[in-house]
Amino acid sequence: MPVSPSLLPLAFAPACHTARNTLSRVAIGKNNEMTLDQLVRHFIHLIETKDLEGALLLLDEKCEYDNVPMRKVFGPEGVREGLAPFLASCSEIDWVIHHQTSSGDATSGVVMNERTDRFKMGDRWVEVPLMGIFTIANGKITLWRDYFDIAMFQKAISG
Repeated sequence: MPVSPSLLPLAFAPACHTARNTLSRVAIGKNNEMTLDQLVRHFIHLIETKDLEGALLLLDEKCEYDNVPMRKVFGPEGVREGLAPFLASCSEIDWVIHHQTSSGDATSGVVMNERTDRFKMGDRWVEVPLMGIFTIANGKITLWRDYFDIAMFQKAISG
């Protein structure tokens, strides 16, 4: 079921417009409604373009970000504190979605994806295969949880 524009954060409209004009993999449905799948793809696009502030607007104030082998943080400010330094250390970011599925609607929905998160650090790419889950309520992400192998990530980072 589509996410009604009235359920999306007010600041989402400009980002939504930008995505429609510049990102072919996020297709806006009729009446400018986004599906849950599109909402998560747009969130990922904002991370890839290093627009962390735009991505944070899609999070609920009490959102839980659980980077499972590491630590949990809460709310947009916690996500900012946890992600900003890491994203700043990357010259490019590319999160490849291999499979994605969703159920529910904007009032209560779930999106799950299998991804390879790629980070360009220096002159090489670090790749992390993972599984992600997002829960959405009232048009905002309330839970973002990623599962990955920390030993594999540490080995990739160390080169």
